[in-house]
Amino acid sequence: MKTEHKIYLSNLVYIVLIIVVGSYAMNDLDQLLTKFRFTVIADDLNMSLLEMRLAEKNYVIYGDASALQDIHNKIAAATTTLIQNKQDIIRALGQERFDLLRKYMYVYATLAEKIHRKRLKDQWSLQQLRAAGHKLELFSNNTTIAERKQVTSIVNRSKRVLHYSFWTIVFVAIVLSQFIVRNITTSLRRIVAMTRLISKGNFQLIEQKHAKDEMGAVIEAINIMALELKKREQELIQSRRLASIGILVAGVTHELSNPLNNISMIAQTYAEVYDQLSKEERLEFMAQVEEQGERLRVIIKNLLDFSRPKELQLAETEVNGIIQKTIELIQNMLEVSNIKLKLELAEDLPTVYVDKHQILQVLINITTNAIQVMTDMDSGGELRLRSRYLADSDDVEIEISDNGKGIAPEFLDHIFDPFFTTKGDSGTGLGLWVSYGIIKNHGGMIRVESSVGAGTAFFITLPSCKKSK
Repeated sequence: MKTEHKIYLSNLVYIVLIIVVGSYAMNDLDQLLTKFRFTVIADDLNMSLLEMRLAEKNYVIYGDASALQDIHNKIAAATTTLIQNKQDIIRALGQERFDLLRKYMYVYATLAEKIHRKRLKDQWSLQQLRAAGHKLELFSNNTTIAERKQVTSIVNRSKRVLHYSFWTIVFVAIVLSQFIVRNITTSLRRIVAMTRLISKGNFQLIEQKHAKDEMGAVIEAINIMALELKKREQELIQSRRLASIGILVAGVTHELSNPLNNISMIAQTYAEVYDQLSKEERLEFMAQVEEQGERLRVIIKNLLDFSRPKELQLAETEVNGIIQKTIELIQNMLEVSNIKLKLELAEDLPTVYVDKHQILQVLINITTNAIQVMTDMDSGGELRLRSRYLADSDDVEIEISDNGKGIAPEFLDHIFDPFFTTKGDSGTGLGLWVSYGIIKNHGGMIRVESSVGAGTAFFITLPSCKKSK
């Protein structure tokens, strides 16, 4: 069901509840008005009856003949009131009780008319008149009292109904609102989680649970987007792979050509001047050939390390321990190059699940590059190694920074490309490329920040042991 329809349905429930409660309240109000109208009529009748009984008393005790005329007039007025308000009285009392009231009124009127016409004064006739008047008065009073009690009962009942109805409507509103909100927010949370996964390159599809509502439409659109992004990513990976192959081939050709050309030129020169060379000069030529051969061996070894990486020997390892081992290995280089070392190692770091030898290789590679950059600085350089825990991502970060000359902005995007180097002929351009591959194989990330004249910083993040497992 669509969210729009759910909202319509909840509004319909509210409307039905309000109509039911309103109808009940209107019915009670109608009854109250009927009872109020009757009590007004009853008060008039009781006043007339009271006056009739007073005139009856004057006739019986004092023999006042005019009292009979007053009784006759009051009876006529009461009868007229009954006839004029017949429907209101019947609605309040019912037909049976109305007929009974008319009967008592008729008996009393008949006796009063008889006494008035015949001028009767005997005790039996007067007792009958008094008895009929008493019965009529008692019936009228009891009826009025009963109706007033019913009015009180209706008012109390209406108050209870309105009270319970109010809290029922509030409860239903809360339940329905929570249902709709939870339904929407659950889907939105799933969508947010999915978009975060997509932003990290995970294109897993969302399971369709709300195919017929707006959330289902959004999820379907996200699934389509995820499939399209996955397709685009595969195409991009393929294009990058082809581009990398092109770069690799060009780089390998260039890197291998230089030492091979040098070897060829050395060999040609050596052949031309062989007879003129002394033993030491011949050995010097061979040393140059060996140097170029060693350069070829290093290039080929780095290529093999990246193309056929060694199987990871993963173990629970402390990052600070790897950093300390790195310092031991580069200590002599630091002292010879007059470079200060600054350590900022966080305590109680979570362990990482890594191949410590490969991570050590990465740290040595980056620190060695930093030392080489700062070697020729007049004021002396400073190498800083820092470790810290990233609670948000549950990662451990290693920062290696220097205060060297920095890297130009246009080179930063190519710093991890194969055969890219800022060292000229002294570097192969494969060290950071291999380091990048090692960190990626561990599920981590490596990035660089640099400012010309201020230095360069490499940031390596590795998933903590708990996260890795």
